[in-house]
Amino acid sequence: MVLIRILNSWHLSEAAVTPEAAFLDRRRFLKGAIATGIAASLMGCQRPTATDDTDPTAGSPLQATRNPRFDLDGGMLGDRPLTSERVAATYNNFYEYGSNKHIWRKAQALSIDPWKVEVGGMVAKPRSFDLDDLQQFPLEERIYRFRCVEAWAMVVPWLGFPMKALIDAVEPTSAAKFVRFTSYYDPKVTQGPAFPPSAYLPWPYVEGLRIEEMTNDLAFFAIGIYGHTLPKQHGAPIRMVVPWKYGFKGAKSIARIEFTDQQPETYWNTISPGEYKFEANVEPDVPHPRWSQATERLISAQDEFSWEKRPTLLYNGYGEAVADLYDRRAI
Repeated sequence: MVLIRILNSWHLSEAAVTPEAAFLDRRRFLKGAIATGIAASLMGCQRPTATDDTDPTAGSPLQATRNPRFDLDGGMLGDRPLTSERVAATYNNFYEYGSNKHIWRKAQALSIDPWKVEVGGMVAKPRSFDLDDLQQFPLEERIYRFRCVEAWAMVVPWLGFPMKALIDAVEPTSAAKFVRFTSYYDPKVTQGPAFPPSAYLPWPYVEGLRIEEMTNDLAFFAIGIYGHTLPKQHGAPIRMVVPWKYGFKGAKSIARIEFTDQQPETYWNTISPGEYKFEANVEPDVPHPRWSQATERLISAQDEFSWEKRPTLLYNGYGEAVADLYDRRAI
């Protein structure tokens, strides 16, 4: 397999990577829960720790050869360091396994082999992709900013392929306007948070994009990170990476992709539509109802856990590539 590292103007340089995360009644209940216990745990900034011999960064190497034509240094976003791999591997949101940041051990319960991603809906060529199929796409390494709605940020080197490649493989019909991404869910494995009771939550985790967003050059499926396959807490074996949007748009452990003419009811937008928008673009001048988005806390490049406060960039700094998808005149 050949991995081609492509660096356009919106890429970070390698030097910038951090070194080696009944409906109406239910909505009212969940919104209240979000405003209390869940939000407090999500906003925590505890230092990740490991107390056993499990390696949180474990994965199988993905072979890569780099074409010198794409080995460009710098770029308009080369102003921050790559996040430490160990910190990135032990500070994660993965709500299927709980509401705190230290769920990486719980995520090891996920079995990913065998794995199937079913792709269907309004497509000419519905397909089922297994792990081998996913690695047959032309793979790239892309160093992206990662911005959480909780106002913390990382810089991460993903391995994967553009979402456009999957679109080309299944050929959506002209009637398809949206794409629904559904994550793996088994209540025996993905037990969710203790509060509110997981049974009240709208499982499975679902996210969505407009077709125009999915075909953007930046929209990416990651199957690896830091030079190897995804550890389970990062969303193995395949996850969404949409770097101009908040991190909750990045559905993990995707099991189904469906092209549709209807806007999907997505997980966080269902729970609390006043706080988590379907679009979910990084916009520093549009505050979350309970905190500002004007600044972010960049996680350290070192193995120890520390923060650096920085101004938040519109579209997470990717405006050159995505601004034409949106109309901000009303803001």
